[in-house]
Amino acid sequence: MLKSKNQVETNKYELEIEVSPEVFEEAVQRVYLKNKSKISVAGFRPGKAPRKIIEREYGEAVFYEDAVNSIYGETVEAAVNEAGLTLVAPPDVEVTDVGKEVGVKFKAICITKPVVKVGDCKGIKVTKTVNAVTDEMVDHEIEHMRERQARSINVDDRPAQNGDDVVIDFDGYKDGVPFEGGKAEKYSLKLGSGQFIPGFEEQVVGHSIGDEFDINVTFPEDYQAKELAGAAVVFKIKLHEIRMTEVPELDDDFVKDTTDFETVDELKADVRKHLEEHAEEHANADVEGAIMDAVISKLEGEIPEVMYENKVNDMIEDLSHRLSHQGIELKMYLQFTGMTMESLRETYREQAEKQVKLRLALEQYAADEKIEVTDEELEEEYKKIGEQYNMPVETVKQYIHDDDLRLDIAVGKAVDAIKAAAIIENA
Repeated sequence: MLKSKNQVETNKYELEIEVSPEVFEEAVQRVYLKNKSKISVAGFRPGKAPRKIIEREYGEAVFYEDAVNSIYGETVEAAVNEAGLTLVAPPDVEVTDVGKEVGVKFKAICITKPVVKVGDCKGIKVTKTVNAVTDEMVDHEIEHMRERQARSINVDDRPAQNGDDVVIDFDGYKDGVPFEGGKAEKYSLKLGSGQFIPGFEEQVVGHSIGDEFDINVTFPEDYQAKELAGAAVVFKIKLHEIRMTEVPELDDDFVKDTTDFETVDELKADVRKHLEEHAEEHANADVEGAIMDAVISKLEGEIPEVMYENKVNDMIEDLSHRLSHQGIELKMYLQFTGMTMESLRETYREQAEKQVKLRLALEQYAADEKIEVTDEELEEEYKKIGEQYNMPVETVKQYIHDDDLRLDIAVGKAVDAIKAAAIIENA
């Protein structure tokens, strides 16, 4: 039960929690019954030693840790609820006393959801800018279409050039000794892509199929593998293949063969239309972003640091999940990009802060405006989620609590209301 609740800082409380000797005794007895068959005591068959004998043999506290763990979660959760706290992170809990005479005493440090204020979000003024679509943009998009129809041709009558795809073996040495990760066979590399360290690809240019040669390069000072940072190395190279990309001509035949149009002019008109639609969508997204930035600026309140850290954790977990679908581990991604976990976290920090602040502001706006969510709207949202993930609605409800989903819907309504009340001027 909750013994005391003290606010030690903004959004930080200390709870003193007690479990009576009687309740603790019941927990100890349950642990004894569960584990007695695993405990050996001389003179007794397995599972037959009385609890007092085991405690005398192994110490009175032999079952305490498991007993405390068995009641910890439920006890702390009940105390937090009794204290009326909404936490933004698991509490930091310490056992301050334990024994048959005193039961269990906990001290829990709790970080709570902040109390915030949000200013008037009605009539926010923003400017909408729709970027004009130029002929160069249309040509650039069509160039991509041509490149997607390009074919790769083996080259055997000239040396490698910038832009070629080559297949090479390479074997790297530092001070005459091979280094880890510096060797590969039949590796495909596009010259000029910047995939390898500076100076590597440039030294492949000019060589022909069958050439064996050395490349001398120096790793960047900030290279992620510290043993190679700033090091001068030699790569022994063998060039196996050279391929060039042949892009088809842009003419009516190309258009007929690759699209639903008959002429180049028809294709260009369609590309322009889609680019203009995209420009309009982009402008609308910018407008919404500007409105939400204005909402964030109206937020007042002291936000716990842990909320930002938790959001960064969520974003990294999402990245890791997306990478796993591509067969890439997060550790490998960091190596490829030359990042550390610390620098990755820093990359996400600003975005995490904005998301946390915006969510708090929108929740408060929904509360201030008394935005309600009907049971019908709740069920409809459950249905949409079920259809999205191909799950029965009842299964979805096992993972998402009604109160959480109601709040999500209310926040969505808050966004719609703020956008509808905004004053949007065209540039």
